[in-house]
Amino acid sequence: MTDEVLCAVADGVATVTLNRPAKRNALNSVVLEGLSALFARLEEDPAVRAVVVRGAGPAFCAGMDLRELGAQQQRSDDPESPVVKVFERIERSRHPTIAMVQGDAYAGGCELALHCDLRVAAEVARFAMPLARLGLVVPFTLGQKMIEIVGPAFARQILFTGQPVGARRAYEMGMVHEVVPAADLEAATYDLARAIAANAPQSLRGMKAAIQRAISGREQIEHKDLDDIARRARRSEDAREGVRAMLEKRAPVFRGA
Repeated sequence: MTDEVLCAVADGVATVTLNRPAKRNALNSVVLEGLSALFARLEEDPAVRAVVVRGAGPAFCAGMDLRELGAQQQRSDDPESPVVKVFERIERSRHPTIAMVQGDAYAGGCELALHCDLRVAAEVARFAMPLARLGLVVPFTLGQKMIEIVGPAFARQILFTGQPVGARRAYEMGMVHEVVPAADLEAATYDLARAIAANAPQSLRGMKAAIQRAISGREQIEHKDLDDIARRARRSEDAREGVRAMLEKRAPVFRGA
């Protein structure tokens, strides 16, 4: 297991920690592989009844590692496919999952939180999907998850503007289940996790499976044409300019090409 993804289990609760604080816990291939392997292992662990996902340092997760993404933009395969698969694995875990969001949850970090069953956020936390600022298009299944949680009206606001949403506003949108002062975040999250873990394991598995079945119709929606749009955007000059500008900490100059 990579030291960029850590795991500990206590009182029936597994804690999964993204451990790249210097990179604001950005998702690279090592982190994604670590998350996938870890959640596969947790599925078979009888000592685990709930999972808390958190980030080390001030940020929850800044999304995809832009340097790695920039190097992958012109590849024929889809660099976002591993992200989607990992988030789907987390969502389909038999264990209830809680995102403990202490700071910024941007792009893939926002989606990571959304793919957990519950979200507890510090008052200072912010959520954003700034893909339009990078010249990118949200993968269909990830956009679908956002719409499922906040509805199409707020999804439009979040995706079209790319601007961050504070924790209180996220709560009003239905994105977050609880907002607490930063000093109380850990206690609130683990109180919730232990309350879940104290319940009957078969009941938890059954109810999570029932919820998953209820929303499974979304998987039948055809979206190849939308995947093609996202692929063209990723390979566009605007996308290259967006990533360069973000890394160089300047405003991008988009030309629609």
